Amino acid sequence: MENVSLKLEPNFLLAINKIMKKYHYMTKAEFIREALREKIKMLEENEILNDKELMAQIKASEKNIKKGKIKEFKY
Repeated sequence: MENVSLKLEPNFLLAINKIMKKYHYMTKAEFIREALREKIKMLEENEILNDKELMAQIKASEKNIKKGKIKEFKY
């Protein structure tokens, strides 16, 4: 694992500390890693939503599921 160092403004750090206490995060590193994962996930989801061809395929699959042409995946 690689170390990354960053500087944060005091007010921003105070806000992070409040959130950490409220949601029971043990360390700033844990909080920041989760925030970064969520940001990456959001960007990837937005990329998919903006991919018109992929969205058309998803919509077509949903229609076929509703019509019973293909079975819905169960996880």
